[in-house]
Amino acid sequence: MYLERPVAVKTVAAELLALPDRRRTALARFEREAKAAARLDHANLTTVYDAAVTEDVCCLVMQLVDGTTLDNVVDDGRLPVPAAVSVAAQLCSGLSAAHAAGLVHRDLKPQNVMVRTSGLVKVLSDADPQLTMTGETLGNVAYASPELLAGDRPLDGRSDLHAVGCLLHHTLTGRPPFDCPNPAEMATRHLTAPPPRFTDHGVDAPAALQDLTHALLAKRPEDRPGGAADVYAALAPYLPAPDPAFANRRMPPEDPRRPFLVPQAPVMPRH
Repeated sequence: MYLERPVAVKTVAAELLALPDRRRTALARFEREAKAAARLDHANLTTVYDAAVTEDVCCLVMQLVDGTTLDNVVDDGRLPVPAAVSVAAQLCSGLSAAHAAGLVHRDLKPQNVMVRTSGLVKVLSDADPQLTMTGETLGNVAYASPELLAGDRPLDGRSDLHAVGCLLHHTLTGRPPFDCPNPAEMATRHLTAPPPRFTDHGVDAPAALQDLTHALLAKRPEDRPGGAADVYAALAPYLPAPDPAFANRRMPPEDPRRPFLVPQAPVMPRH
């Protein structure tokens, strides 16, 4: 039956899978991660409906999100602390579910984060086989973790938390932490340079929020927070204050730059 439901289709270029010795491993991992992503049901993650792997096509079929990407939101200027924190908290909420399912996104960047007209933030699903191969395609270097850039160890969820730190810095200051036009220099700074402070860009933010961002940007994964739910909890004090009259007043049209006031709670780790 043809349901006439609009969807988004993400394809992987055939030439990226042209190497016979790596194709089988890459496609097996793509299929495994696509199935895991399809089982996720979370407000801050795009839903995966289907996937296809043939000789000619490798693609994901997923939810089409009505809204704009985070890079368009930030292009309008810096976000105030509560708005920037709400974006980061929602990212952590979605990532907590993905990480609990054994998935690492590997390519978090503003172009892969959607903001709906309600302000709800959604992470676009990613199961690109190239990104699962250590040391290969790195997505956007501006948000890549040192271990992703170095390609010298298996990745876990703490690599995504480094990207959250980069995005939090970007939304608060208007630029990524290591902002330079040369990708090689940018990668070197990710690997060796201490991250800048908000005050370097004239941004007044709570000291504890600066400390959290620096912890997220730590060079070694073991020096970062242990999980996305932990980061969500640390961000919670800076979320927008709830408005008791919110439910009882007629609201104006939603502003897509205003993140959702009540981010979905994260998946708590099992003990």
